[in-house]
Amino acid sequence: MTTVTKTQKIYDEFIDFIAQGTSSERVTKFQFSEATKEQIVDLVERAKIGDLSSSEKTELEQFLVIEHLIRLAKAKAHQYLKSVSD
Repeated sequence: MTTVTKTQKIYDEFIDFIAQGTSSERVTKFQFSEATKEQIVDLVERAKIGDLSSSEKTELEQFLVIEHLIRLAKAKAHQYLKSVSD
């Protein structure tokens, strides 16, 4: 599978989650599939020892951007939930 295809699968996983309709509570609980988690752990471990191809480095960088956006969404969702419970 090419890097573009792998990265697209990661995007699709989160986009599908959003497209199904969601709530702030569901956003706070979002997690990637086990397959995606394993793929990223592998890339991170191999990056630590300098064993990534340039396309794998790109894949990891793109995942980190997605992960950052998800963390921001989760933080906002937590803020929203806190504000409506006060």
